[in-house]
Amino acid sequence: MSLAPRLDLRQSQSLVMTPQLQQAIKLLALSNLEVEAFIAEELEKNPLLDAQGGGEDTPDPVPPEDQGEWESLRDSPADASELLNSGAEALGEAALDVDLSAEAFHHDSAVDSLGGMDGGLGLNGAAGSMAEDGPDFDNMAAGGASLADHLMAQAGASIAGDDLFIAAQIIDQIDECGYLQGSLLDLSSRLEVPLARSEQVLAIIQTFDPTGVGARSLSECLALQAKEADRYDPCMARLIDNLDLVARGDMARLKRICGVDDEDLADMVRELRSYDPKPGCRFGGEPPASVIPDVFVARRRDGWAVELNGATLPRLLVNRSYHAQVSAGPQDKASKAWLSDCLASANWLIKTLDQRQRTIVKVAGEIVKQQEAFFLRGVAHLRPLTLRQVAEAIEMHESTVSRVTSNKYLSCARGLFELKYFFTSAIAAADGGEAVSAEAVKSAIRALIAAEDAKKILSDDTLVELLNAKGFDIARRTVAKYREAMGIGSSVQRRRQKALAGAT
Repeated sequence: MSLAPRLDLRQSQSLVMTPQLQQAIKLLALSNLEVEAFIAEELEKNPLLDAQGGGEDTPDPVPPEDQGEWESLRDSPADASELLNSGAEALGEAALDVDLSAEAFHHDSAVDSLGGMDGGLGLNGAAGSMAEDGPDFDNMAAGGASLADHLMAQAGASIAGDDLFIAAQIIDQIDECGYLQGSLLDLSSRLEVPLARSEQVLAIIQTFDPTGVGARSLSECLALQAKEADRYDPCMARLIDNLDLVARGDMARLKRICGVDDEDLADMVRELRSYDPKPGCRFGGEPPASVIPDVFVARRRDGWAVELNGATLPRLLVNRSYHAQVSAGPQDKASKAWLSDCLASANWLIKTLDQRQRTIVKVAGEIVKQQEAFFLRGVAHLRPLTLRQVAEAIEMHESTVSRVTSNKYLSCARGLFELKYFFTSAIAAADGGEAVSAEAVKSAIRALIAAEDAKKILSDDTLVELLNAKGFDIARRTVAKYREAMGIGSSVQRRRQKALAGAT
């Protein structure tokens, strides 16, 4: 073996993750709202990007061979629609047919079309009524005064001096449900005041509206409301101290502990049920985050229409006229390189967004094709589906399909669903026929339990027998797993709950 230095020539292939490729992969996994935020950042950094359209002198920077296609996309850059031909018999056929130049698709989003692509959500009516007298959705979404503001207003009217400062510190530790978080002893040590004084201030706060606010536990919250209603007698106190027995529906032990008969216990439980366990939730706080659909699906006479929700995506073009003006002026080498980078970045971003739109619609269209029975007849007809099946059908990698279905929602006539919802495991059929979806089995379990008789609660073994009769080959442990995943208690728990409900 020679140890002398020498030169070797080797040839190899490797995939280099360029920044542009990383950006494309990142955008694919983002929802429409996240993409909108990303575009806003790019608009601030790149002066050649224009979200309003750049006029007649701002064509998209695309190769000449693709100019015709990009001209149609420029008219509707946030719009990608596909009709899913219901007559396609094989997955290998071109079941998706795009006609971006069609007149019906010349709009910014699904909610702008007359017929509506909102899957029956009624968004078109809302969009069409946004005139002078239209509803103000901002005011509708805005909440009222927060719980902290409501409590501080009452504290200012009933507490003064140093106690008002202590009250402000206590109110600051009350969560949105109305419960005091943290230790009152720690707060007293931090403020360097006696614990008894803090407890006195807390006692005043606990008299504020809403009743039960400032409690440190559920028992204390219910006790405060019982005192306000003048129902806090020794029997009610013992009932509130044994809420675990109330939850389990152990009526026999509760009667012995409280020393009452069946009628009095039923009356006490009825009173207890009328109290609010979360008194602070009735006040405004952070507005709930609404889910915006990324894809609309609607039934058409010739199949299914699948369209992106372009309402959340702004028009994005390259301002060619501005680029020409800047290029014509005096420039040094660094400025020319920077301008060239901005043009290349803008060009790549527009192409990446278009590719993202096409990929999402392609995946969504295949999901609709595979799960057509669900869109027609409901969750009971949801088929088992994996990412690999969709990836093979549309000739893409499985990881690409996974990114497309992450954090994205589909709106149809049956409601709003996450794209991941349509991918479920398979449950074998009892008669050896076609396997069924796990979601369909969960729906059947939920329906059987909802229809069960209070005097004849269905055990897991009985559920297995009923499901087998419906054609589901499922084990008892699987039934228990699905039942627990849906938050449904065991037969013993359900029997006690129904007994408690019957007593009230």
